[in-house]
Amino acid sequence: MTDQAVDNGGTKVSAQGQRPAAGSAPTESQFLGRTRELKELRADIERAGLDTLSGRKAPRARVLLIAGKPGSGRTALAEELVRQVAESYPDGVLRARLTEPDGTPVPTERTARDLLTALELRTPAGASADDLSEALREALATRRAVLLLDDAADAEQVDALLPDRPECLVVAVSGGPLTGIADVRPCTLGGLDTKSALELLTRHTGSVRITVDPRAAEGLVEECAAQPAALELAGRWLAARPQAAVADLAKHLHTENEEGTPTARVFRLTYASLPSAAARILRLLSLAPAGLVDPHTASALAGCSVNAARTTLDDFVALGLVRTVDSPLPQYEVPGCLLPLLRALTETHDRPAELQLARARMLERTVRLLVSCRAITETDSSPAREKLAGMPRALRFPNPRAAEDWLRIRRPALLASARLAVADGELDTLARRLMAALVRAMVAHFGTQAAAPELYGIHRLVLDVAERRDLPREKAAALLNLGDLDAQTGRTAEALGRYRAALDAGREANDPYATGRAMESVGGAHQELEDWDRAADWYGRALAQRLARDERVDAARLYGRIATVHTYAGRYGEALRGWRAALAGHRKNGDVGAQARALSEMARVQEYAGRPEESLRTCQEAVEWARRAEDVRLQAALQLRLADTLDRLGDSTAARLHRGAAERMLGDELPESVTAREQDANACEIRSASEED
Repeated sequence: MTDQAVDNGGTKVSAQGQRPAAGSAPTESQFLGRTRELKELRADIERAGLDTLSGRKAPRARVLLIAGKPGSGRTALAEELVRQVAESYPDGVLRARLTEPDGTPVPTERTARDLLTALELRTPAGASADDLSEALREALATRRAVLLLDDAADAEQVDALLPDRPECLVVAVSGGPLTGIADVRPCTLGGLDTKSALELLTRHTGSVRITVDPRAAEGLVEECAAQPAALELAGRWLAARPQAAVADLAKHLHTENEEGTPTARVFRLTYASLPSAAARILRLLSLAPAGLVDPHTASALAGCSVNAARTTLDDFVALGLVRTVDSPLPQYEVPGCLLPLLRALTETHDRPAELQLARARMLERTVRLLVSCRAITETDSSPAREKLAGMPRALRFPNPRAAEDWLRIRRPALLASARLAVADGELDTLARRLMAALVRAMVAHFGTQAAAPELYGIHRLVLDVAERRDLPREKAAALLNLGDLDAQTGRTAEALGRYRAALDAGREANDPYATGRAMESVGGAHQELEDWDRAADWYGRALAQRLARDERVDAARLYGRIATVHTYAGRYGEALRGWRAALAGHRKNGDVGAQARALSEMARVQEYAGRPEESLRTCQEAVEWARRAEDVRLQAALQLRLADTLDRLGDSTAARLHRGAAERMLGDELPESVTAREQDANACEIRSASEED
């Protein structure tokens, strides 16, 4: 963007070598003016700080502040500065926006996570803001990088992200001072110099209209207070009207009695010239999540066709009312300085019921796109194919790759849409459908582990709605999902609390599935905490419910989990009884593979109990069942178990035969440098029932 670039909202992150997700960074040929400011900012990078003057090494990164009102070109100046100094920071440029389009500060947790993701570092789901900030500082401790923190609301936001490394640079953009950050170097923006302002107008109007009446052009610059955003709108207004004189526009703005900033006055002039249908679409764009719009969003908001919406959006781009986003898919953004003006217009011209209907249409369209996005992955499912065939062509994806690309590109807007829908509180039914569809689509395309951080946030939103609407069944489901994610990231105590709350909600809803699942999860949490007695007790409660409901598969599995806990506790007799019960259950269910695994665990317990002969016989039986189940890795692991047992019984020749058989089964899966005993420990260890579950 040029120096006339206007600020946008939402949180976007990009790494060096990529263009910012919210729009293109300025290039040298595009940028205008600000020569003095750039020179001062670059000098501030090298200037000694207070710590250096006092003889101490600077403890943190240098912070440069670019302060100015929205529409002053502050973001464009920051981008140009970063472009000029990027070569001195070989570890890249990270960008993040710290304020939502509606002015709400972005939580530090989300910003830090996005920055870590830009560094290609995994972040645990549900981690606190402090943990993520610390992880970011650790990641930057060995890097020489630039952080561009745009639209900072206050000093606390910036301070939480500052690297503890003087070799890094932070460029912060804000509307005012960042009081509280030591040794910050501020640069306050006013208007452009007259020469640059006139050149900006010339880019849109051509040189003739400026040179034939230079006084009028200078008067127009004065009416726009030399503000880049106002000049951009004025230049595009003139470009759309080749017959209009610069003097006419300057005179109109001079006689304009309405109050407001220069940007607001020029915007009102542009808005007044729009047809009523286009003006309505423009107003409704203020409802777009994260300020990001695609043709589907605009189509749903306005209730028009997708093609008509895209044509209108392109017309808005020509007028400077929206900007295109550098993206493989058609995507646009509403300039941040125009969003308050659009919201004011919606309050004046649109009834609340109409706005609510527009939001509902947008959410419904998003749900249908997400359903289509997931259904394209289920190519072997007849219901999925029928569902896809029944959708309009505009809502269908040509292949799974196209659906995944759409989901990845639109993910920030989709997550923002879920947050806004929950915060609205009036469309909770649609919000619940949206979140359910979003979870299913993300799991289908990215997998549970890769999408875990986003899923954690969605489940918290589901919990908010469930508590607000008093929906105990959905509350239980959300708590169970959150508990699982907490448990996966090592926060076992937090997971235990969520599982207990889920149990209460499941009982309130009279939901046997949620109740049984919660009791089993409570047992699993106690097992992780090595509280074997409580773990066995809770597994026993879950087992009693499964038996009462004649749920044989789950009952057999729970017998195994109880047996595993007894094994950990050293109660081998009870453990063997548990595995025998599990084995009997798997036989009744006809699960050959589960029988083999149960026998293998029985052999393990018998070995622990000092009964190698029994362990050998059980292990041989397990090998036969694993062969029937065609589970090669389990067969190999059991052969290694047999080899170890035979070694202990003194039959080394038979042990070598079994070990050789295991190696032949696994083939290339075994590293050549690993000994036979290490293979048993690392590659072929039989997992316990708790791990299998």
